[in-house]
Amino acid sequence: MAEISKSYEAHDIEKKWYAAWQSAGAFSGRAETGKPPYTIVIPPPNVTGVLTMGHVLNNTVQDILIRRARLEGKTALWLPGTDHAGIATQTVVERELRKQKKTRHDLGRDKFVEKVWEWREEKGGIILEQLRRLGASCDWDRTQFTMDPAYSQAVLGVFVDLFKKGYIYRGKRMVNWCPVSQTALSDEEVIMKPSKGFLWQVRYELVDQPGQYITVKTTRPETIPGDVAIAVHPDDPRYTELIGKLVRRPLGPAAEIPIIGDEAVDREFGSGALKITPAHDKVDYEIGQRHGLTALDVLNADGTLNELAGPDLAGMDRFVGRKRAAELLNESGALLEAEPYENNVGFSERADVPIEPRLTWQWWLKYPRVEEAMAAVRDGHIKFYPERWAKVYQHWLGNLQDWCISRQLWWGHRIPVWYRKGLEVEKLTEAELRDPTKLHVSLQGPSDPENWVQENDVLDTWASSWLWPFATLGWPDEAKMKAVGFDTFYPTTTLVTGPDIIFFWVARMIMAGLEFTRPDEPLERRIPFRNVYFTGIIRDQQGRKMSKSLGNSPDPLDLIAKYGADGLRFGIISIAPQGQDIRFQEDRIEGGKNFCNKLWNACRFRQMSGPMSDNSNQGAIMARLVPAQFDADDHAILDRLLATTREVDRCFVEFEFSAAVQALYGFFWNDFCDWYVEVSKSKLQDAAVRDNCLALQDLVLRQTLLLLHPFMPFITEELWQLLGYAGESGFIEQTKIENASSVATAGHTMGLTIDQDAAQAVGQLKTLVSAARTLKAERGLGSRRDTRFLMKADEAAWTIISGNLAKISRLIGASEIVRQDNIEGAPATVTPLGTIAVDLAANLDVGAEKIRLAKELESLAKHIAGTEARLANKAFTHKAPPAVIEGARKQLAEQVAKHVELARLLKAMG
Repeated sequence: MAEISKSYEAHDIEKKWYAAWQSAGAFSGRAETGKPPYTIVIPPPNVTGVLTMGHVLNNTVQDILIRRARLEGKTALWLPGTDHAGIATQTVVERELRKQKKTRHDLGRDKFVEKVWEWREEKGGIILEQLRRLGASCDWDRTQFTMDPAYSQAVLGVFVDLFKKGYIYRGKRMVNWCPVSQTALSDEEVIMKPSKGFLWQVRYELVDQPGQYITVKTTRPETIPGDVAIAVHPDDPRYTELIGKLVRRPLGPAAEIPIIGDEAVDREFGSGALKITPAHDKVDYEIGQRHGLTALDVLNADGTLNELAGPDLAGMDRFVGRKRAAELLNESGALLEAEPYENNVGFSERADVPIEPRLTWQWWLKYPRVEEAMAAVRDGHIKFYPERWAKVYQHWLGNLQDWCISRQLWWGHRIPVWYRKGLEVEKLTEAELRDPTKLHVSLQGPSDPENWVQENDVLDTWASSWLWPFATLGWPDEAKMKAVGFDTFYPTTTLVTGPDIIFFWVARMIMAGLEFTRPDEPLERRIPFRNVYFTGIIRDQQGRKMSKSLGNSPDPLDLIAKYGADGLRFGIISIAPQGQDIRFQEDRIEGGKNFCNKLWNACRFRQMSGPMSDNSNQGAIMARLVPAQFDADDHAILDRLLATTREVDRCFVEFEFSAAVQALYGFFWNDFCDWYVEVSKSKLQDAAVRDNCLALQDLVLRQTLLLLHPFMPFITEELWQLLGYAGESGFIEQTKIENASSVATAGHTMGLTIDQDAAQAVGQLKTLVSAARTLKAERGLGSRRDTRFLMKADEAAWTIISGNLAKISRLIGASEIVRQDNIEGAPATVTPLGTIAVDLAANLDVGAEKIRLAKELESLAKHIAGTEARLANKAFTHKAPPAVIEGARKQLAEQVAKHVELARLLKAMG
């Protein structure tokens, strides 16, 4: 058995074990009879992507889940892949072309697509390599790409199927339009930013009452030539008599437009009158639809004003046109005021320019299986963590709008639609667009291709990734589905994602799974996953979302180099409570590294403390134990091991990963290292009990490594091997973890009877030692070993203390601990075993001690108020487990008792 080195060298060990795991096929997801499956499909990162802190959190959680599943003896599959990321990838390649003074149009469509494929082959796998550095244990042999031939066939086949079923149609509707990329965008590709401009107050003259006006306020005077009405609220008394009258449009080609009444108008904004420009505003478009108004589009696709804007504005960029429009309005006397104004404006994520709401011909999808998708979550077939997102999901599904699935790009899944040559497609009605003599829809294309022209548009990226959970498992090819284990691995088990794409991806995947998989089977067999865990957003200390543009995000690879992958993983999970946004703290990542060092040093100390016996399996260690030799500390560490195992089990069931690492940290650092190892040092000098003590340490370390492994796989694998736990099982994940139900029955751990009274007494002693150390530290006596303590304790408590006097004196650094009823005037604190005080005699600074006690009372009062508020909160008492509620009540009682005693001590000091 190799010796554990003095220091933990993360980089070398990570490199060694990742190569070993891959070489041995340790990550392969194999369908095995008799083993329950556990499947995760990775949210496919963009092929253009590089590792971010968001990826670190998301993929660490996934890796924790899949490694735990392997330890539990499940047939586990974590399926990786990347998304072709239509607009993002096309933007990157076009940027490269611009450096060569070229555009995609210089190359033509086919050559440009070839160029994108070349880029993808050269640079498209960077993020997957980076995930390996993090320790991601994906089945890399199954890596998928949304533009792979088989996956593409699935995507296009779905389009054909849904078109034939009547779910897909072509129509002219309002979309988010990027004037630079000249394509429709999803809401997810639009970033809202605060923007400073002006709010212009413009007057429109009444046709039948010259010299009388109605006033509106607008941020976009350049669109006034596209106005087709003025809208007011029908119940607004200021305008009731004006409804139905006409006003003159003050800019652009002369026109008289009506005043209409619509309840969508906000009476409190501006003058309460709204200019209606259906081609350039979503609300205006909806009002226009209700009133049968014509839409006048005064902008070109590139954001310049067209001839409908009038000769004074035509050809201008929209922002230049905005300034000129204001000037023209001012010259005509129609502009009354221009006040500075700040509002949120949508920007194209890739081009970083304001988007335009624009009416364009697009392909649209009516969502299938909406009612079933709502039932899947409502009835508990799919569970959300945190649960609150279920309400958001249900609300969205209850207010659906058709999905724009087309994009004006070249990179992506080209829509499998062909138009008869010679037709003016833009003039076809929606009915004509279902006429097979004018339009052909199929996977193979028309049999006489010379008479047809294929649609230029490609599908929205989300219209391919919504099939991800099943198209990655061979669907719809039955032979391939069988070969890759579709029936074993689908439905998948858990999806880990962000709440920002609950609509764009999660809901759509649910509907797709219900529509396309196992059509004759119950809903619970068709859903794409059973659990959805929503991570929080990682923010900086100012609360800003981390991003490259703000320069506030560390490079994860730098953090791995500095703290190790395990340090990064453990640290990031420790600050990520379920579903809450995260304030990133690098010192917590450093804390993860420190914990690795603590684990390493503790295992090294064990190896140095005595001979390593047979650790090849749990049974071999158990055979070395002599329970009759157990003392109270042995019982206590077994009790804490059981409690920690139970807590970690609970955390996995409830997706409380932060709580799990906190429990493991507390157990290992405080219970095992700071207490058990320390109190065991004297036993290691006693030949009669040394072997038993070492065997118990081996047992505890073994279970601890198993519990820690999903969170920090590299160091636990290394120590597993070096401490001889591997035996014939090989890697740590080839060992089945003992969870609480198998570790323990009532009052027993691993077949060993626990003395609960002894364990409780040790817990009280730990609290006493901690309180005494704090008292010393507060007085600058932390390193002194000659401090005298006074103890006010009842008979039962003193019996426990006196029986452990030598041990606790050594741990505290006390020269003496004396039982004494009168300790008033001495600096003291309350513990479960009584009140302990430092005997400073005449040297006590009474004033300082009174200040300290007052501060402690103030802090304690806040804790009491917080605990009382928790217990008074019905949301907490109705949802929390009974054990948690009882624990809170016990904590409150202890806090109140401590407050009473501290108040008494303060009063006694005068």
